[in-house]
Amino acid sequence: MGICKHTFLFPAVVVYDFAESRAGEHARNFLGDWNGSLICDDYGGYKKGFQQGILEIGCMAHARRKFFDLHIANKSQIAEQALKFFTALYDIEREALTFTPEERRQIRMTRAKPIADMLHAWMQNQRHLVLEGSAIAKALDYNLKRWNALVRFLDNGHLPIDNNWIENQIRPVAIGRGNWLFVGSLRAGKRAAAIMSLIQSAKLNGHDPYLYLKDVLTRLPTQKASDISSLLPHRWNPDRPAIS
Repeated sequence: MGICKHTFLFPAVVVYDFAESRAGEHARNFLGDWNGSLICDDYGGYKKGFQQGILEIGCMAHARRKFFDLHIANKSQIAEQALKFFTALYDIEREALTFTPEERRQIRMTRAKPIADMLHAWMQNQRHLVLEGSAIAKALDYNLKRWNALVRFLDNGHLPIDNNWIENQIRPVAIGRGNWLFVGSLRAGKRAAAIMSLIQSAKLNGHDPYLYLKDVLTRLPTQKASDISSLLPHRWNPDRPAIS
């Protein structure tokens, strides 16, 4: 399970968790009493957390993908029209990426919000015209049902438009899962998740994972427990002497 609790100010850290199933209780246990903005798809396991104070932020990439897949599959003209709206939103987002959060919020509200409003109105109109139960109806329903969550990023410059960042962090694990079909036990799965968290976080911080782990494992036997956090990938300094 990968969860993105993301702002542009957070350190470069990714945390994987291992669970025996996709039951929602695992997501709730992982998040604990944390309340913040959770960027995610429509996975049902998060719903109870939203009822307990977590703010749902919809992923615009997942919303777009519903229409993209339809357009690829059968050249749907309705899907093609929808994609034009999403393209315009992402064009603005790319321009706003280098600005401060407040500047990004202002750009979104003045330029992206009118496009989002047009997309919403267009989808509502199209929903009355398409066949009930059709693939395009399902794509429209997915977006309309989650619309409030999908557009919350507009008024918060700290939030990304989608959770593609975390999707990219999960991808290496998802690709390798076919080769790692069995971990042996719940404890082994937890260990694997911890190791992969360290490796991926080391990469994000520009470290060679092998050199990072070699140094950390060398220091651990003599590292003071009170200073153990200095060995985390986003705090690790390879030139810092080991503490004995």
